[in-house]
Amino acid sequence: MGVEKLEQAREALRRYYGYDSFRSGQERLVGAILDGRDVLGVMPTGAGKSICYQLPAVLLPGVSLVVSPLISLMKDQVDALNETGIPATYINSSLSAQETTERLRGMVQGRYKLVYIAPERLESERFVSMLRQVTVPLVAVDEAHCVSQWGHDFRPSYMGIVRLLAHIEPRPVMAAFTATATDVVKEDIASRLRLADPVRVTTGYARDNLSLSVVRNADKRDYLSRFIRERPGQAGIVYAATRREVESVHEFLTRLGIAAGKYHAGLSEEEREAAQDAFLRDDLQVIVATNAFGMGIDKSNVRFVVHNNMPKNLEAYYQEAGRAGRDGEPGECVLLFSPADTATQKFFIERSEADEERKKNDYRLLNDMVEYANTSDCLQRNIVRYFGEEDAEPCGRCGNCTDERELVDVTREAKIVFSCVARMRQRFGVTLTAKVLRGANDAKIRQFGFDSLTVYGMMKDKSEKELTQLIHALIADGYLRLTDSQYPVVQLAERVRGVMDGEEKVFRRVEPAVTAPRGRSRGRYGAGGGDGGDYDTVLFDRLRQLRKEMADREGVPPFVIFHDATLREMSQLKPTTEQAMRGVRGIGDAKYAKYGAEFLELIRRSTV
Repeated sequence: MGVEKLEQAREALRRYYGYDSFRSGQERLVGAILDGRDVLGVMPTGAGKSICYQLPAVLLPGVSLVVSPLISLMKDQVDALNETGIPATYINSSLSAQETTERLRGMVQGRYKLVYIAPERLESERFVSMLRQVTVPLVAVDEAHCVSQWGHDFRPSYMGIVRLLAHIEPRPVMAAFTATATDVVKEDIASRLRLADPVRVTTGYARDNLSLSVVRNADKRDYLSRFIRERPGQAGIVYAATRREVESVHEFLTRLGIAAGKYHAGLSEEEREAAQDAFLRDDLQVIVATNAFGMGIDKSNVRFVVHNNMPKNLEAYYQEAGRAGRDGEPGECVLLFSPADTATQKFFIERSEADEERKKNDYRLLNDMVEYANTSDCLQRNIVRYFGEEDAEPCGRCGNCTDERELVDVTREAKIVFSCVARMRQRFGVTLTAKVLRGANDAKIRQFGFDSLTVYGMMKDKSEKELTQLIHALIADGYLRLTDSQYPVVQLAERVRGVMDGEEKVFRRVEPAVTAPRGRSRGRYGAGGGDGGDYDTVLFDRLRQLRKEMADREGVPPFVIFHDATLREMSQLKPTTEQAMRGVRGIGDAKYAKYGAEFLELIRRSTV
């Protein structure tokens, strides 16, 4: 990107978004698009992907298209763009025929710089014919992993995006963005969207503001109750695997007096929309949902995400957990793991209409998820290594990195397990292996003659649950592995050799009594919220209240006006002049003109 274009981009960033500099990866992606290059951006949630296509759209002639999977995402982003002074709209099934016609007419007349559309809109001949009448310099594909059959959320409708290119002359720049993608998925995205020698930017998968933790064998209801009560006023999402579990958890939380909503595909569209809007507007503290909720949800001030059940794979988990802390402020991500969750996900895989190759892949991904739930390694490092970053360092923040429980030498027990797996000819699963070790009186054990093995009953002092936990921990730490099938078989990994030869010892931490982590402090002036350094929390709460009143007045979610991070900086710097207020990150020209005076007046009154 030339110097002149770079200056234009930086000026637009300041004017519209209120930031003086780009984040990691943004400048390169923006520059490539402005230079006419296709791009593939893989950036974690909260890294600022949307700016990478919104900013070029402002500077390029004509109207840019954004293909987005969810109606809620379109509305949130369009509201935010219009608040920053960038004319934008969306066209989807939520509009009446008259509204659709009016917006199509506005697109042809050049009233918008960005138009958000659902992929299904690309099948509309009317829409495609209208495109021939406008200049389309850029087509941005958000949540691009949806185009890949190997991604965790494949959507056949995304395959229509390439067909669109035949109707736009000259061919627009194609820009694909996603938060998570393995190397296989990245190649699939580039191939299926026919990206032409794209500029590829992967900014890294680590989220420095998130603390990850896995809680095993907890009383989930008791844990949730204490966890949420210790975080009053903090917005959070609780994910559950099934509609029935969503209903059950929601009923439990509402009985406790917690302002909670629910969201799943079994509710009417009106019910889902009402719950989502209430959550976005901060009228609800918590929303309990299946994975039908949240992809692309722009709510920036979600402080925690709790998975009441294990998701189907690590990509889905990290996408969902990553909805905490989108504003860069601290977020907590907790997985409440139970072995029963594995059976639920296997049921979903078997019930799916996928072919056998896809099912085998799904089982492999599920095994990776189970390993994450059992690993003693840094949780952040486990995830980023999954996505191909082998040189990652421990994060120092996750539940494993901060675990101060006593390390116990379990080398002897591990050797017995390895010996048992070998004597069972590496052909059976975790449960039967645990039963042999415990010396269970089981018909299948007698059938295969395993009751005559020297290891039979050698660990009878432990329960079957303890033994399955030990085996899964050995799998997670790379001593054993599971086959990719509905009924996975335990096999020995190369790492076993060092243990059996006496060159390596195996350690495990003592299982603790499960307690919910305490809520984070909120600076020196108060208690209870996110950790943002020294700032006046009394003023911060007043600013939040003013923002809520404004949001209700304008009919938009509060974060569309200002993010929590912007309010926190206000309450730290306490600006009392226009110049000082404009120096706060996240305050562009349009937002200052619309809201700046009221916030300044509140700060002046509060600091007298």
